[in-house]
Amino acid sequence: MTLSRFPLRALTLAGALALVACADDGGQAEHSFDPQIITHLADDVVVPTYQQLATRLEALDVAVNALVAAPTEARLTAAQEAWLAARTPWEQSEGFLFGPVDSYGYDPALDSWPVNRSDLDAVLASSDAFTPQYVSSLQETQKGFHTVEYLLFNDGRTKKVSDFNQRQFDYLKAISAELKGVGAALANAWTQTVEGRPPYRDVLAGAGQTGNNAYPSVEAAAQEMVGGMINILDEVANGKIADPYDAKDPELVESQFAYNSLSDFANNLRSVENVYLGHLPGATPSAYTLSALVKSEKPEIDTRIRQELTAAIEALGRIPEPFRSSIKDPAAADEIEAAQEAIRKVQATIETEVKPFTSR
Repeated sequence: MTLSRFPLRALTLAGALALVACADDGGQAEHSFDPQIITHLADDVVVPTYQQLATRLEALDVAVNALVAAPTEARLTAAQEAWLAARTPWEQSEGFLFGPVDSYGYDPALDSWPVNRSDLDAVLASSDAFTPQYVSSLQETQKGFHTVEYLLFNDGRTKKVSDFNQRQFDYLKAISAELKGVGAALANAWTQTVEGRPPYRDVLAGAGQTGNNAYPSVEAAAQEMVGGMINILDEVANGKIADPYDAKDPELVESQFAYNSLSDFANNLRSVENVYLGHLPGATPSAYTLSALVKSEKPEIDTRIRQELTAAIEALGRIPEPFRSSIKDPAAADEIEAAQEAIRKVQATIETEVKPFTSR
């Protein structure tokens, strides 16, 4: 994320919708938003994504501790691989940045960027003990995914064990532990009662039920669902790509140290695909998905959205990595701008063709 992430649209209209058919002025049957689509989004996409994130952040912490305990090139490579593995579920969660990740501040705690190298180096130069309390008090840009990345990588994977000093190892170990804790807290917030708050899975799946102040209607939850898809598409094209590209400033690039920027962006688009299709890759979709609803009335639009998402992901793949270099390379300009256009195209389709399904 960036510290200037586009705010989620808070749309809450009254009136829960059930699965009914009604005739419009032309006699065409319209299907309202089935609440089971929301339930399956929570159970088949959101919860398993966050659980995978928590598991992989725990694996990253194990790899970091092994590296610090006995530094070898193999263990450094293992820690780097663990960081890259954890990025996938995180970036694939950005199509639903609502609920605890937003309201409890887990997003900035995990993924604030750009990091300020001077600030990180100042922490390393200090004599402060890296206690959990001290790490907790640091600015969000001095910890999280990208501080771990800064310590583990250097221009891709050129960093060697000999480049570390003990202070860097201590900092890495401390922030990895906190990152693991934040990931676990985020996953638990969706599946467990925490400090008297019900599992957010139940809040989302219970949209439209009496007393649900977060989602007084199924329509409200549906609009948040589709709004999350639109927001991340907007951010990738007009923030994550546009900000560094327009400024020709590598320091504004996400995941610039690991050369993982384009993978991050592609996984953001896959998060939209997962929400739209209603399942994670390899899983069997339920009958209650956003795609199925759109297909029931406009099969050509369903096909178009699938094709446009694939085309946008493929367009990102044509940009040369590292992205931090491509933004300054005139030879890469056409590919970068084509990817932006492809992402904006699917965003416009979802806004004009899918969003109306949530408001009737």
